[in-house]
Amino acid sequence: MYRDNTKVIKIGDRVIGGGNPILIQSMTNTKTEDVEATVAQILRLEEAGCEIIRCTVPTMEAALALKEIKKRIHIPLVADIHFDYKMAIAAMENGADKIRINPGNIGSIDRIKAVVDCAKERNIPIRIGVNSGSLEKELVEKYNGVTAEGIVESALDKVKIVEDLGYDNLVVSIKSSDVMMCAKAHELIAEKCKYPLHVGITESGTVFSGNIKSSVGLGIILSQGIGDTIRVSLTGDPVEEIKTAKLVLRTLGLRKGGIEVVSCPTCGRTQIDLIKLANEVETLVAGIPLDIKVAVMGCIVNGPGEAKEADIGIAGGKGEGLLIKKGEIIKKVPEDQLLATLKEELLNWGE
Repeated sequence: MYRDNTKVIKIGDRVIGGGNPILIQSMTNTKTEDVEATVAQILRLEEAGCEIIRCTVPTMEAALALKEIKKRIHIPLVADIHFDYKMAIAAMENGADKIRINPGNIGSIDRIKAVVDCAKERNIPIRIGVNSGSLEKELVEKYNGVTAEGIVESALDKVKIVEDLGYDNLVVSIKSSDVMMCAKAHELIAEKCKYPLHVGITESGTVFSGNIKSSVGLGIILSQGIGDTIRVSLTGDPVEEIKTAKLVLRTLGLRKGGIEVVSCPTCGRTQIDLIKLANEVETLVAGIPLDIKVAVMGCIVNGPGEAKEADIGIAGGKGEGLLIKKGEIIKKVPEDQLLATLKEELLNWGE
């Protein structure tokens, strides 16, 4: 597998590459200069399961704010730099654990060297990021449009710039909002690049459309053994990105832990508010550290059979419901006690 053979890179107290677990990343949407708001959002993301956080650094005030933000969070912080090399240097001087740049946007080779020298001095990894939307004109012309081949060539060109400056503490990201183009680009670069790859579908959209596009894209890429860190990019609360990323990894068998909830799609036999109950169960299990499957079924006729692959489940009927373990009915309970009964079983699991 590609990810087993990528270079091992340390980001703060986390390690990626070389077959290490795939880590989940997100990005704050606060003003980085607003330390209180930024810290509050990062702490929420930490609680949800975020393992690396990226913050934009568009101003010197934002760069200086990183020092205080770092004191109050518990996960590595990546500084996102677009154009000004001075922001990259200031971010590293104020505690950034990694920086994200596109060397093509930084300017002259002297400016790129200044950034690389600062990173080298502190052994801070640089993520080289290339997006399809900012592909160089000459590559667009060479490949008759924006293509996976052009994205990969652009990224490898930028990698070589930094390598030629004597630095290889690198992570690479190549992103596109076109799912299939993004997947193809990752297939191509995985054959040519020794560095860990940060994977995501950029500008994927709202929580609804973005979750679908990201899940499809990440599924294709990760299932081929490609990718060392991931982000689900959504227009919405970044906590939703973490929920989706965790489920994508679990679904692909790339991460264990956390309760998986399965539920039936409802039909005319359903005599309870199954949609409400399933959502309540999903909320309930979010904070329970078990690695099991929970079934929520709306029919006491087929519920036990349909839930047999789950470790535990509940099935609702008219005025009452069933508690089920491995397809066997354990007991009947009043409908309004189904959730509480399930909660008690989960909190005392294994006793």
